Formats: sequence, C-alpha cells, structure tokens
Amino acid sequence: MSRPEPVMPAAEAAPIFAALGDPTRLALLARLSDGEHRSISALASETALTRQAVTKHLHVLEKAGLVRCARTGRETRYAYRPGPLGEAQTYLQQVADHWEAALGRLKALVETPAD
Repeated sequence: MSRPEPVMPAAEAAPIFAALGDPTRLALLARLSDGEHRSISALASETALTRQAVTKHLHVLEKAGLVRCARTGRETRYAYRPGPLGEAQTYLQQVADHWEAALGRLKALVETPAD
C-alpha cells in the first residue's frame, strides 16, 4: 500500500518550521498576520529589539516564504504571506494521518486474539 506524497517535501517544510521555532519570529509574524504592511522601524518600536535584530528575523521569515517585502520610497515594508503556512499545516496533517494509520494497524495487531 503506497502512501500519498506530502504536499511539500520535508526539505521545503524545514525552513518554515525552523523560522516558526523562534518566539521572536512568531511574535513578528503574529503582528503582521493582521494584514497590515509594516516597516522595520514600526516593528522594532513594538518590541525591545533593535532594528538590526528585527531585520535579521524578518530575513529568516522572508527566506521561509512567510513574509514578503516591498520598497516604498526609502522604506522597506513587510507583509504576511499565508500560503506557506497553509502548506505546512497540510504537511503536518499528512504526517499526523500517517501516524494515526500506523498506530491503528499496531492496535489491531496487538488486540488480535492469538490462535
């Protein structure tokens, strides 16, 4: 019995999960998830972080595809991109389904009466 290929390969999912594994990046992503585009200065003003630290975290989120940036004059503004997070959620559901099926088979094997 073959199992379906995940929506995204693990190698593509890993940077998303790595980016989400940091509390600072999660907080930045949560702030951006309201749909507003924010500058580095605006994001830094809402935390105790320096603009340089916020920039480094935003670059990790951007590389993972979770945010996008656009230049507006001299300012760079960042916005949330929900697509990769949805794909990661689907990936996790497929992993969960796989383990649920495996545990179900194990349970059936263990509960089968011996002859």
